[in-house]
Amino acid sequence: MKFAVIVFPGSNCDRDMYHAAKEVLGEEADLVWYQNSNLEDYDAILLPGGFSYGDYLRSGAVAATSNVMNQVREHAEKGKPVLGVCNGFQVLTESGLLPGALMRNKNLSFMCHQEELVVENNETMFTTDYEKGEIVRFPIAHGEGNYFCDEETLAELKANNQIVFTYKNNPNGSALDIAGIINKEGNVLGMMPHPERAVETLLGSDDGVRLFESVIKNWRQTYVTNA
Repeated sequence: MKFAVIVFPGSNCDRDMYHAAKEVLGEEADLVWYQNSNLEDYDAILLPGGFSYGDYLRSGAVAATSNVMNQVREHAEKGKPVLGVCNGFQVLTESGLLPGALMRNKNLSFMCHQEELVVENNETMFTTDYEKGEIVRFPIAHGEGNYFCDEETLAELKANNQIVFTYKNNPNGSALDIAGIINKEGNVLGMMPHPERAVETLLGSDDGVRLFESVIKNWRQTYVTNA
């Protein structure tokens, strides 16, 4: 499987994503500068955390208008996996690939620590290696991770089982404790906690490994087994 890690000006978790895909999982991976508008050779797209364009206007707002996001959108429309983490989640909401928005944390402070998450949906291509209701530990590192959407959208997320992860102890004020959601088609996941920083026990948790392994297994079943 071949991963593209999109690098925007201000990205700072791109190397973590690359390390997880390439060095921990042993898959092919490239760091792809945002001005590269050709993603046809990649099987999965990873949008890393950081401060794209210095969080100018709103976090992820400028990156969402870049040409590479047109390619990401086409990639998603083909049913291929797209994972946006932290700033990557913000880019996905700003670009309309996921509903809602990420606002300032309720305490108006940047937070960086481990958080316990609940796996709410283990039937997505990103979570089949987890158990429903399982508690996992991923680090967070954000100042604008407070997930918000209107009541109608919130009802749709619940009805369609699009809430993938919730916080056990909501640190930022997110509606319904939401830590990660997926699109209706099930191939675009956005989340604020960092699974790529939870791939080695030395760092406090390796619970993130199974997220990447889920993607790889489900991709192979779909695109290799059926080829």
